[in-house]
Amino acid sequence: MSHSSAATVSGKSVWDGGVSPMGVSYGKLMMWFFLLSDAFTFSGLLITYGLVRSSHPTFEGLPDAFVFSKEYWPIPEKVFEAVPFLHGYSLPLVFVGIMTFILIMSSVTMVLAVEAGHRMDRKAVEKWMLWTIIGGLTFLGCQAWEWTHFIVGTDTPTMVKDFVNGQWITKEVTGASLKINQYGPQPFADFFFFITGFHGFHVFSGVMFNFLIYYNTVTGVYERRGHYEMVEKVGLYWHFVDLVWVFVFTFFYLV
Repeated sequence: MSHSSAATVSGKSVWDGGVSPMGVSYGKLMMWFFLLSDAFTFSGLLITYGLVRSSHPTFEGLPDAFVFSKEYWPIPEKVFEAVPFLHGYSLPLVFVGIMTFILIMSSVTMVLAVEAGHRMDRKAVEKWMLWTIIGGLTFLGCQAWEWTHFIVGTDTPTMVKDFVNGQWITKEVTGASLKINQYGPQPFADFFFFITGFHGFHVFSGVMFNFLIYYNTVTGVYERRGHYEMVEKVGLYWHFVDLVWVFVFTFFYLV
């Protein structure tokens, strides 16, 4: 067989790459690669959080007087127990549970949008993409409130020692930031801001992508193309963001 014949199979050059693995398009394959690399990033953050937390003692078995201490890792139920418009009521993790439910429901509406795209139902894609966008924006609004409550702190300040002018002084600390943390060791606040903020950035990016998909759907871009594959690509990203939140919720709020 000549060299030219070896380089051609059924009239097609072997350098064309052949058939895509499992029939997946190039765009979806690249999205999977991106999500895999992003999964490694979140895994590294959560594993690091677990290692740092394991190096600190916890409040288990201690009296309620030790709810907040600079030495002990705080109990999530004692930190995240507030709900908007229900000031004074202790409702551990209820608001975070509501946030999780909203994000999971937005994943359901995304599934319905993808399914409608397979049926080439433009109106249904518009409807379910709009609901997905609303769910994402609602989650971001809830997260903004939670951050605000975390930064402002509780009504009862924590007494901590600070080194000023060559001597230790006792001062009141309320709330948390990257320099102070009412609830416990400083890494607790650092990890909270970075991990939930990093995930929030992903949600915000997803909302922007979803809005772009919604706009293109309304203007008939995908209908003219003859397929709604972009809805499925962005849907993969949105499902990933939802799945990551389940792990963040488990590691940070439940464990």
